[in-house]
Amino acid sequence: MKKFDLVAMGGTFDVIHKGHITLLSEAFSVSAKVIIGLTSDDMALIKGKNLENGYNKRLEKLVKTIEKNFPQAEFEISKLENDFGPALLEKKVQALVVSSETSFQGEILNQLRGQKTLPPVEIIEVPMVLAEDGNRISGTRIKNKEIDNEGNLSPVD
Repeated sequence: MKKFDLVAMGGTFDVIHKGHITLLSEAFSVSAKVIIGLTSDDMALIKGKNLENGYNKRLEKLVKTIEKNFPQAEFEISKLENDFGPALLEKKVQALVVSSETSFQGEILNQLRGQKTLPPVEIIEVPMVLAEDGNRISGTRIKNKEIDNEGNLSPVD
């Protein structure tokens, strides 16, 4: 029996890496169903993200990753045009899964849900996954060829 019926999480998922897998794993381990907000291209640009892949490609890669790593998982992917997407409007969302880097979003979400007379969500904070150099794994570091998707340092030429 899972602790929750429905949790939410979000991300850009441009280059899927070990940190993303850890977040997804936590969400699927605590909930029967997960709503995943996938950042739209416009939203990514507003946030200053330098995308390698457009929304449709990121969506396709995310679905394949989930089906491969979490074959029994029940999930729904929603296009994020703002910071909170369905987590702000869906009464049945019971928790928000966030990284330690984005945990502040949970407090903001609960304030906004309160204004809409929705119950607060529990915030599940997942520690950042570190690369072998002790710094966090990120899509930017992978794109810059500092590390690979697992956090291994790239060989120096």
